[in-house]
Amino acid sequence: MPSEPLYFEDTARRSFEATVASVAGDRVVLDRTCFYPTGGGQPNDTGTLRDDEGREWRVTDVAKRGEILHTLDGDPPDPGTAVTGELDWDRRRAHMRYHTVQHLLSAVLLDEYDAETTGNQLYDDHAHLDCAYDRFERSDLDAVESRLNELVADARPVRWHVMDREVAEESLDTARTRIHLLPDSITEVRIVEVAGASDDDPPFDRTACAGTHVADTAEIGAVEVTGRRTQGATEERVEFVLRE
Repeated sequence: MPSEPLYFEDTARRSFEATVASVAGDRVVLDRTCFYPTGGGQPNDTGTLRDDEGREWRVTDVAKRGEILHTLDGDPPDPGTAVTGELDWDRRRAHMRYHTVQHLLSAVLLDEYDAETTGNQLYDDHAHLDCAYDRFERSDLDAVESRLNELVADARPVRWHVMDREVAEESLDTARTRIHLLPDSITEVRIVEVAGASDDDPPFDRTACAGTHVADTAEIGAVEVTGRRTQGATEERVEFVLRE
């Protein structure tokens, strides 16, 4: 039975109880987990597992290969062992902040420059986004930075829900949601929404995404667009960092 991904419903959860379902070398599968596996430009979580006897293992890597595999730094616990998982919270929180502002940046670039996002990569201290655009000037980057910080200051709620893929493709803007980039095997999509300026307005952004995000844009902190880089004839890379 697949692991229950607790991080989809409660991204702010830092610890959890689980049972080791299976072991493969230095990797374990848990029946439920808060550890996010690398994917969608977001790095994996790290942290610890502890059992009732006080033994502790570092979780050094998390990957999804059908199952969610947790790589440990020592001989793993046996199947059936009850463990407590604890996230390295500063790392997870940074990923949540960066992933949320990436959604804002994608929306701003699409709305104001007709520049569709083609890729992104997040870290715990910086990030970049690639988009279909000829070349940004420094004045463009300054305008984008200003708009992002306005959205942060608005303290807009961030929410997520699951939709049937066919329904989502028929009813939502595919250029914004980027559902067409998902593998055909995915029949349900998780939609992340950043609220509009008021309750009566449509969402500012609505994107298919399986990552973790903050619950409110105010949690992002100050955004600094640090530069741009040419990624071929028709693509630009926008680089940014966050400040507390």
